[in-house]
This record gives sequence, structure tokens and C-alpha cells, in this order.
Amino acid sequence: MKFGMRKPSLKKRIAARTSLKRQVVQRAGVKMPQGWGWIRDPKKYAYNKAYQKTTFDVFAWLKKLFK
Repeated sequence: MKFGMRKPSLKKRIAARTSLKRQVVQRAGVKMPQGWGWIRDPKKYAYNKAYQKTTFDVFAWLKKLFK
């Protein structure tokens, strides 16, 4: 598990927004409501919950700093 700052990756940011899987899920309308990710994939949900609490995003931090 990672602790501290997340290293930004432009390549991964673009890939996440243009992935085929994302397009299919969005167009088919099979999205889960916000906060219901534990139903679709409980293991991934638990990992992401811990990851979000132990790391921070550089861009979110900068946004707070210059706000």
C-alpha cells in the first residue's frame, strides 16, 4: 500500500477517460449509483477506500493552496 503523494500520470489520466470499457458502461446505462461500488467489486472497493485515505493528490492539494 502506498503512503503519501500520488505521482500524476498524464498517460493514465487520458486512458481512463477514453477507455472502451468506460464508453460501453456509460452508453449502456449500467452505472451503479454513487457509493454502491462495493456491490460490483467489494475487493476493489476496500482497496480504493484505504488507498484514498493514505495518499493525496498533488493537483487537489495545489487547488486548496491557491484557493
